[in-house]
Amino acid sequence: MSEIAADQATRWRMLLDALAAHQRLSVAEASELLGVSAATVRRDFTELARQQLATRTHGGVVATSVAYDLPARYRITSDDPRERIAREAALRVEPRSVIAFNGGTTTSAVARHLASRVDLQSGFDAVTIVTNALNIASEMVLRPSIRTVVIGGVARPESYELHGPFASRVLADLLVDQLFLGVDGLTAHEGASCSHLGESGINSEMVGKAQKVTVVAAADKLGKVTLARICGIDQIQALVTDSSADETVVAQLRDAGVDVTLV
Repeated sequence: MSEIAADQATRWRMLLDALAAHQRLSVAEASELLGVSAATVRRDFTELARQQLATRTHGGVVATSVAYDLPARYRITSDDPRERIAREAALRVEPRSVIAFNGGTTTSAVARHLASRVDLQSGFDAVTIVTNALNIASEMVLRPSIRTVVIGGVARPESYELHGPFASRVLADLLVDQLFLGVDGLTAHEGASCSHLGESGINSEMVGKAQKVTVVAAADKLGKVTLARICGIDQIQALVTDSSADETVVAQLRDAGVDVTLV
């Protein structure tokens, strides 16, 4: 068996791409495509169905609507540090919470891991997701156990984020338990920042509506300051990042009162 075929994340991407093209796959077709056994394919099909990324049928799977139309840049491999960050962050959500996400690869991964938590899939314990990211909303709306609230506004093609006065109006009436915030830069002195003025404005308003703000960012974002400030470090309670983060920057953030978790 090839290394590529043996990697679960790679197999799943290949299966989802094939489903996007053909709308359905049999066990035999998938086994030939991936170069793995039928038993492996059946396990993959079962897990994709459990995460509501496909619908199981007798002998195969069929595509689940728009889940396969998401931009490639929001897909990350299993060995990407952002995947570890997302997995850890998703464990920090309590049942029945209202959870907000801004746009980005890491926040998209957190939302995906959150949606796959079995303990949050009952009606009583389900969560509500609030987001200004179209790609996150398009995935979450397919999960019947999750209520999805989309903040309106003008969409940026580069990031799929909505911003502007309409987004602000919706946010004004919402109460959020926790915001998972993706950033382009984070320092103890300047706080969180991003590269687009419109996004910084709506992200700042999301910070103001959340009882807890958790930044999810890979180590390469730490110690950087970009164009537009989102919020000060005093408005950020937690950070989940990867273990390659600069020790000096991490120490500065902790000294500023941020609960930093390295994964």
